[in-house]
Amino acid sequence: MSKPVVAIVGRPNVGKSTLFNRVVGGLVAIVENTPGVTRDRLYFDAEWLGRKFTLIDTGGIEFKDETTPLSTMMKQQAEIAVDEADVVLFLVDAKAKVTPDDEQIAKYLRKSGKPILLVANKVENFTNFEVEAHEYLTLGFGDAIPVSAVHGMNIGDMLDTVISNLPENEDEDYDPDVVKIAVIGRPNVGKSSIVNMLLGEERVIVSDIPGTTRDAIDTPFTYEDRNYVLIDTAGIRRKKKIAEVTENYSVIRSFRAVDRADVVLMVIDAVEGVTDQDKRIVGYAHEQGKGLILIINKWDLITKDDKTLNKYEKEIREELAFVGYAPTQFVSAKTGQRINKIMDLVEFVAEQTSRRVLTSTLNSQLREWVHLNPPPSDKGKRLKILYATQQGVQPPTFIFFVNDPELVHFSYRRYLENQLRKNFGFEGSPIHIIMRKRDEE
Repeated sequence: MSKPVVAIVGRPNVGKSTLFNRVVGGLVAIVENTPGVTRDRLYFDAEWLGRKFTLIDTGGIEFKDETTPLSTMMKQQAEIAVDEADVVLFLVDAKAKVTPDDEQIAKYLRKSGKPILLVANKVENFTNFEVEAHEYLTLGFGDAIPVSAVHGMNIGDMLDTVISNLPENEDEDYDPDVVKIAVIGRPNVGKSSIVNMLLGEERVIVSDIPGTTRDAIDTPFTYEDRNYVLIDTAGIRRKKKIAEVTENYSVIRSFRAVDRADVVLMVIDAVEGVTDQDKRIVGYAHEQGKGLILIINKWDLITKDDKTLNKYEKEIREELAFVGYAPTQFVSAKTGQRINKIMDLVEFVAEQTSRRVLTSTLNSQLREWVHLNPPPSDKGKRLKILYATQQGVQPPTFIFFVNDPELVHFSYRRYLENQLRKNFGFEGSPIHIIMRKRDEE
């Protein structure tokens, strides 16, 4: 299930970034960063009153004069942000009153059909604001919500209103056995071509069942007698030519697809290699515990010798070391090279993410792992692992009951994960390990 998106828009210098930083800087719960994964401040996952959402900041929208259309860059930026948003916060400057640019932006936003919340920032006297508020009615969005982003005034009331306008959580009515696939990546890496090639495979039967989720056109299909769904293929085909400056907004679309997926196909351009943007997207899939396959596209454009594949594989592993569990597949959507291997790999990874280990088997192996590599001690106190059990799947989640979780060094946690993979597989899947205190009997 994808998290709703809230976009902050407005002309320059009305305090959009200040409001963004205020909201994500402590008034809400922030999704923790994964080491090695860089994050822009352009977007952030947040939570308010139990509702999770993604907040995105946008560049200022301005006009040279009242009749001049949006500049190409800002128009694209605004279109993408508003298009992805479930709720738009239209920010104006209470000190400057309503400007011609505000009126132009309001005209643009009214056409979007999205819920628009008008927010008047830089309010210093909230009592006097009630007298001045009528001026903002001319923008056509009802009463403005007064806030002071700098001082954190009335931010909670604003977020209450945001939450009340978010769409209700929608339950997908796909059968639990259906494997949901998200094809993600930066613009122009070949996602659409790969989707088309996958759906064009002779062994694939595409269904005409309409999508079941808001703003998404999903494509159900059958491969080797198993049912799959390609998530939001409309989102992949939409806005094929996106200016480089607005590339960050494509990440939001990838995030929403990842949220709903069981297996993620991360498409990487073989010519350009792994970029920071790729790391962000892969990092999010890892954080969300999704099955992951790295698809290296445009392999036909690479000049090769007998060492090329190993060289590329090594470079990718170094750049994306935190997802060393993810299998790779080098393909060419243009020539069709190895595209036929992708679905078999999807089926394999889907099985790995759902694999369960019997508690008796796990603890039998655990005793051997502890014997081979005894747990560390700290200041004379030794870590003791009493027993373990698998709590869940997708991703495989294990609880280790220990005498003191504080004694678990990250290197020993990594050792346990490596042993789980060595003995039980879980290829293509993250593994979540929880250390829980339990008194010794």
